[in-house]
Amino acid sequence: MSRALVFPGQGSQAVGMGKALAEAFPRARAVFDEVDAALSQKLSTVMFEGPAEELTLTANAQPALMAVSLAVMRVLEAEAGLDLARDAVFVAGHSLGEYSALAAAGTFSIADTARLLRIRGEAMQSATPVGVGAMAALLGLDEAAAAEVAREAAQGQVCDVANDNGGAQVVVSGHKAAVERAVALAPGKGAKRAVMLAVSAPFHCALMAPAAEAMRKALAAVEMRPPAVPVVANVEAAPLTDPAAIRDALVRQVTATVRWRESVAYMAGQGVDRFYEIGSGKVLTGLVKRIAPGATGTAVGTPEDVAAFKAAAG
Repeated sequence: MSRALVFPGQGSQAVGMGKALAEAFPRARAVFDEVDAALSQKLSTVMFEGPAEELTLTANAQPALMAVSLAVMRVLEAEAGLDLARDAVFVAGHSLGEYSALAAAGTFSIADTARLLRIRGEAMQSATPVGVGAMAALLGLDEAAAAEVAREAAQGQVCDVANDNGGAQVVVSGHKAAVERAVALAPGKGAKRAVMLAVSAPFHCALMAPAAEAMRKALAAVEMRPPAVPVVANVEAAPLTDPAAIRDALVRQVTATVRWRESVAYMAGQGVDRFYEIGSGKVLTGLVKRIAPGATGTAVGTPEDVAAFKAAAG
């Protein structure tokens, strides 16, 4: 049996996330304190108490989700004896979750990861003026069909495949008018549904180029170590261990497709039959079950989940 740890992305945040962990485990509280100190902000108060509008801001949601994931990791290491290098063969994360995966694997310190995600969130938010971009989910289409819809909808504007999430769930991103055209076109191409998403910016498309440049500069200034286990990168859907290659992939990730379906399929193809979603929510656990039906998916984000993990490991 082989395990992979996967780390959630934006959209998995919820007011109250991490609070029970912080109350139950000093190791978790220490992670939240470390992130607060790195950002010179009581982000943990926003996470535990809200308001939701403040937590949902991209510049807060990204480091906050990482903080919960790393708090869970530290608790699993202390309480269940988790040793990543021994107990998992891969890590991967959805979009910002790739940074959580890399922090868990020791490539970045927690403080550096928090600061990188703050920069990333702010840069992605400011890359396009409010109202210029949009994103939409095309349900019931595979990646190739969704890419064809995006090409047809572009009409000289940007309309790119942002996320290939698996389970015939593909997200497109770009200029608002182009994305609206994609939503109108998709049912005629076989989509079961096409819905505009409530997002603050058009992530993972060519409009994010200024944010990619900001991350190039930020990543160049941060110490990176080889990960304890290979990270299956969003842009490659293949494992990386070299810090220079990881840095390049993280820069490209800002404007490129999150190839989640292919990433999970790759890990399953390498024999991974147990996926553990580390952090807030169960979005990736649901996707894993659709992409790799022969594998099990388990979310670990609460003290109860930690106890279940420990019992299973024991």
